[in-house]
Amino acid sequence: MSKVVLITGASSGFGKSIAEKLSNHDFIVYGTSRNPKEIDANYKLLKFDITEYEDAERITDYLINKHGKIDVLINNAGISITGPVESSEMSDIKNLYETNFFGHINLIQKVVPHMRKNMSGLIINITSIAGYLGLPFQSIYCASKASLNLLGESLNMELKNFNIRVVNLAPGDYKTEIIDNRTDTVLDNNSPYNPEYSSFTKAVTKGMTKKGNDPKEIADLVFKIIKSKNPKIHYLSGKFIQKLVTLKEFIPDMIFEKIIMKMYKLK
Repeated sequence: MSKVVLITGASSGFGKSIAEKLSNHDFIVYGTSRNPKEIDANYKLLKFDITEYEDAERITDYLINKHGKIDVLINNAGISITGPVESSEMSDIKNLYETNFFGHINLIQKVVPHMRKNMSGLIINITSIAGYLGLPFQSIYCASKASLNLLGESLNMELKNFNIRVVNLAPGDYKTEIIDNRTDTVLDNNSPYNPEYSSFTKAVTKGMTKKGNDPKEIADLVFKIIKSKNPKIHYLSGKFIQKLVTLKEFIPDMIFEKIIMKMYKLK
């Protein structure tokens, strides 16, 4: 019997690539979008806003009534925010956490009882390399991804007795539309952060749009994880970024900080 897969945030970026990959194999794939459009593909896009908690119950009930199960949940929906902590709007911070963290918890709470009943399931959290590294002017985003990362690690232990596995997949720089879903804090002309923040946003945008890898790599890795009988808890994707995380474990904090600052052209 084909596995039923639910992917949040599947209208673009990683979600779209994953949905296309899995739907071309033996999977029944449902993606979600806040504003779904008709698509010429082997998967369905369902209307779903991860910040509207009632939507999670509605979409879960729909899939259970239709298929009797959800085999794989891929928590991919997310947004980004940049800016100094001092200058970031609390409303933007709360909205990011609702999208990147609380909304995923809510959906997990709705899906897990059905997985537990079937004694089978896989949850894949698309986190970020930013969840492993503190990055200047991306502190709120980093914190949200670190939260999701540790949630998945803890949840995997809680669900072992029910044959449900939880995997965290952390991409580095990839060419996705996350920049379009990024809120850049607007600083006034007298802000002491202006020069460095400007350098940072330019470096990040260049890294994502010109040097980023193809998101199909993430889709291939997700396919490999689903097919694996014993997947790891953590996967990092992106050659340079993997080396950077490994490096963090072996060099003094101050030296590592200098490497990060140099990456983003900061003093």
